[in-house]
Amino acid sequence: MAAISATDVRELRRVTGAGMMDCKEALKESNGDFDGAVDFLRKKGQKVVAKRAGKDATEGVVIASAKDGKGVILSVSCETDFAAKNDQFLALANQVAQLAEEKSPATKEDLLALPLGDSTVQEALNGMTAITGEKIEVSQYFIVEGESIASYIHAGSKIGVVVSYKDGGKPDEAAQFFRSVAMHIAAMNPQIMSPDEFEEDFVINEAEALRAQIEAENEVNRTENLGKPMKNVPQYASRRQLTAEVLKQAEDAIKEELKSEGKPEKIWDKIVPGKLERFIADNTLLDQERCLLSQFFALDDTKTVEQAVKDFNDKAELVAFKRVAVG
Repeated sequence: MAAISATDVRELRRVTGAGMMDCKEALKESNGDFDGAVDFLRKKGQKVVAKRAGKDATEGVVIASAKDGKGVILSVSCETDFAAKNDQFLALANQVAQLAEEKSPATKEDLLALPLGDSTVQEALNGMTAITGEKIEVSQYFIVEGESIASYIHAGSKIGVVVSYKDGGKPDEAAQFFRSVAMHIAAMNPQIMSPDEFEEDFVINEAEALRAQIEAENEVNRTENLGKPMKNVPQYASRRQLTAEVLKQAEDAIKEELKSEGKPEKIWDKIVPGKLERFIADNTLLDQERCLLSQFFALDDTKTVEQAVKDFNDKAELVAFKRVAVG
């Protein structure tokens, strides 16, 4: 029986990501042969896969690519950050991503069924589960198609974004601009493109929740003398609720306020637009949180993403996006 050193065990763990005791057992069973130990871990696969099936795979990597009007984005997940940094895990994740880019399967299930080497993608993932002792899976997979595609991977490969857009006749400048929009999406995590996508009941419920939350925050500030300014309590939560009638009522209320303050009517036209903008901002908090076009642009927070796109080129357009994250 060959002597099994701690160095051998650590090296096998580094290469495979398997647990220390599993690596030690594998080296003993293979009489110290490194490749044999890797094979031993692989052959334990079905048992390991079954054991890990119920575990949460919350670490991993996100890979995105943009080519010929098609964006592919997917996440390959595992259970620990240690396994996510394993060379074999990363190599497999990149193989799967390359296959997805080449074949463009419509769904995650179609991707898992594609041949990869001598097996399928799913079987290859099972084999990696056997080696690492962790649940390995393609946790998310999307294709975004369109006239032009931008992609962005955040540092550490934990967040990725693909964006479909129309360049407005400026392809070179648009590629850089819409990549910055993808960076914004990575940072701000919008869920939908515009408020039009919200369900009416959802908006009503969120408006009630926002009012209660801000009233509670104001009460804490008041009773505990924290010195923080009181927030305006919103009547609404989304632009969907700001009908022409609502905006007219808000404008009339602003004018009444200016009148009661003794402001001369001849200067109202300089004051009202700013106050109306503030009213809209206070009453669209749900949009700012969840709608890409309504969020203030991370690279210029004086304007919304919608305004930033229009300022870039009034013929340019954001069409669709997907954001994927692990960890």
